[in-house]
Amino acid sequence: MLKIGQFTDTFLPVVDGVGRVVQAYSETLCKMGNQVTVVAPMYDTGFQGGFPFQLVEYVGSSVPGMKQYKVGEAVLDAHYRRRIRMIDLDLIHAHSPFTAGSEALRLAAVRKLPLVGTFHSKYYDDFLKATRSESIAKMGVKLVVSFYNRCDEVWAVGKNTADVLREYGYEGEIQVMPNGATLRTVSPGDVEQVNRRWNLGTDPLILFVGQMDWKKNILTVLEACAEMKKNGITFRLLLAGQGMDMNAISQKIHDLNIQDRAELLGHITDASLLDALYARASLFAFPSLYDAAPMVVREAAVMGTPSVMVRNSTAAEIIRHGENGLLCDNDPKDLARVMTEALKEPEKLELIGQQAKETIPVPWDKVMETAVERYERLVALGKEGKLKDKRKRML
Repeated sequence: MLKIGQFTDTFLPVVDGVGRVVQAYSETLCKMGNQVTVVAPMYDTGFQGGFPFQLVEYVGSSVPGMKQYKVGEAVLDAHYRRRIRMIDLDLIHAHSPFTAGSEALRLAAVRKLPLVGTFHSKYYDDFLKATRSESIAKMGVKLVVSFYNRCDEVWAVGKNTADVLREYGYEGEIQVMPNGATLRTVSPGDVEQVNRRWNLGTDPLILFVGQMDWKKNILTVLEACAEMKKNGITFRLLLAGQGMDMNAISQKIHDLNIQDRAELLGHITDASLLDALYARASLFAFPSLYDAAPMVVREAAVMGTPSVMVRNSTAAEIIRHGENGLLCDNDPKDLARVMTEALKEPEKLELIGQQAKETIPVPWDKVMETAVERYERLVALGKEGKLKDKRKRML
């Protein structure tokens, strides 16, 4: 049995991709007989019991312009310090190079523990959007690389994602540790509930699930749907999620005159309802150029729904065009063309969805078997004194 600390800047009730990966890691590792402690900024002061893992929070503040996210210096929170001192750990796994990563570095150095760091996101894009300065974004990336240089082992969620970290300047070894999926089924009754709730009838459904943030390339989806409407194609578009650009996206739907076809659903907290949406959808439209290994594409595949993604994008690494998904150019008209052609051949699309179900989702249990093997190796190396000097990790 291992005692593992999972450190993240995003966690429940915020359910972005990284937070959901950490939740899946923690639940699966506990199911395998390990003890897990999740360390994250406090998102909800209410009781958050019922987890198989221990959640240790520290006081955080909202990020300007992104109120759904919190940051904070854990070491300044006396209550957190008292709690974390009482918890024994064998290894620390950081899923962020920022404030949670800083605390992971500090604790690993103080306790002389192995440290794993997973690279999840294209941080340069986030820095550039937030600051509108290429020079500041490049400085931010240097700090990101500095963090991963201090880790004993670096993981990336895909080969393409590892290439991004190398482009940022990281020169060390990278282990590819893909995201998994929870294999579930959906009841016909839940799918019918989706039909009734949004009055879908027999119309083909195009679904998007994710943050309501322009960086997800949502504009391309909206403009593609406007093109399809202009060409007389029957469809409905539902977009599930929350985010900083929600109001702007709603306005763009009206500007494109597709408010009779497109609807914003907000954040879906009911997992059964979200599964039913995936299952009801004919296509999952996810042309993001930002995402690395999106959980939502895997969740759609679990329900037998194929994704359409941008050719050569990092996120599309798992898609084989016409076999287990569809690829398009980063262009609204080409996305419209690909979706139109697919919707005209529903039987072929169903076969592609079945191949997506068979080839894309990897059970979290299988992913965690590999993760535990690497954890155990690092713990053994640490006990043998063969890891790098932890003092070099201090920020």
